[in-house]
Amino acid sequence: MGNGNGNGNKLRLGIPKGSLQDATLALFKRAGWNIYADGRSYFPNVDDAELECMLIRAQEMARYVDHGVLDAGLTGIDWVVESGLDVQSVTTLTYAKQSRRKVRWVLAVPEASGFEKAEDLEGKIIATELVEVTKRYFAQKGVNVKVEFSWGATEVKPPMLADAIVEVTETGSSLKANHLKIIDTVLESETHLIASRAALADEWKKQKIDQIATMLRGAIDAQSQVGLMLNVKRADLEAVLNVLPALTSPTVSQLSNSEWVAVNTILEERVARDVIPRLKAAGGAGIVEYPLNKVVL
Repeated sequence: MGNGNGNGNKLRLGIPKGSLQDATLALFKRAGWNIYADGRSYFPNVDDAELECMLIRAQEMARYVDHGVLDAGLTGIDWVVESGLDVQSVTTLTYAKQSRRKVRWVLAVPEASGFEKAEDLEGKIIATELVEVTKRYFAQKGVNVKVEFSWGATEVKPPMLADAIVEVTETGSSLKANHLKIIDTVLESETHLIASRAALADEWKKQKIDQIATMLRGAIDAQSQVGLMLNVKRADLEAVLNVLPALTSPTVSQLSNSEWVAVNTILEERVARDVIPRLKAAGGAGIVEYPLNKVVL
């Protein structure tokens, strides 16, 4: 079996090592690629001869893409902004390690400190992993602070080692547990598929990157949606269609009994619990909700 393209083309793709790794591998699996990362190797196996994967920390992804070591990679847009490098965002992929939400980099201070806003931190020490973005944030406000790089466990630094921190949060629970209060959002971030300009200028690589982007987005969009099918008498069809959200355009097909039709549609999972009882009340029968693998629009 050949690898499909005959000329041995390969796309070098960076997978974020660490907190996003499991969520990323699960996303690729739903998108149709099995990537096997064994504990020690930085080069996971992938069931696609056109792909070569490498595990890289999200913080370093933009640099490796910019240097051409990688053609493309997945990383938070926060680290791309932090790097200041000229790489292209191909598509946004909103999935974080716990949720499908954006993450926030927030300015947080000890609850007991009396600090209420950025301007109150004049002359103070700020600890963060996001050094350049934090410096720019305070510079734009005209506030002089000392920004120190933090090697993690940032939320335990105040009040002894820093006066305030800029830290990433999904829920804020770790900050609360450490008696810190959020006084501002410095940056919102989500995962992006990024690529080098050189890779996007190469026709084969661009096509491969677009294929990956399409399938990853399809897998993400499917996460929040479900399929729904039901049978209904023709006489009740209009009532049933009126219950379904306006955005969905259902497929209606004839059943062997000419008085009945089948309705098939896709809707947001969170509205299904409200819609299904109303469909039943409107005359729907044999209602089945099923999960989706991919939704490609």
